[in-house]
Amino acid sequence: MKILNKKGKQKKVVPGHKVKYLLDCSGPANDNIINTAGLEKFFLDRIKVDGKTGNLGTSVTVSREKNKIHITTEVPFSKRYIKYLTKKYLKKQQLRDFLRVVANKEHSYELKYFQLNDDAD
Repeated sequence: MKILNKKGKQKKVVPGHKVKYLLDCSGPANDNIINTAGLEKFFLDRIKVDGKTGNLGTSVTVSREKNKIHITTEVPFSKRYIKYLTKKYLKKQQLRDFLRVVANKEHSYELKYFQLNDDAD
């Protein structure tokens, strides 16, 4: 199976190769700002496989461990898609103005607060 990368060149996808992604929500979850169980359910409901939602099967698994969400996939899956869905969830929960999604490792994202600089004039 081959897919195209950003530059239009083909890259090989090894069948059966598992890729693990991590979404760390520990900061906002410890402050009771975000519900990780709700985010996990949102991923289960919204992740598309072959253009269809609810088609996860055994190719994509979503699990939660305390305040971290693990997504394991065997199909071609973009890390950017996880960021897109996370931002969509934050917008739905009206948290998009307070939290942002930041990549901290190759296969990992983290939810952080926006830095607000209050200047006393």
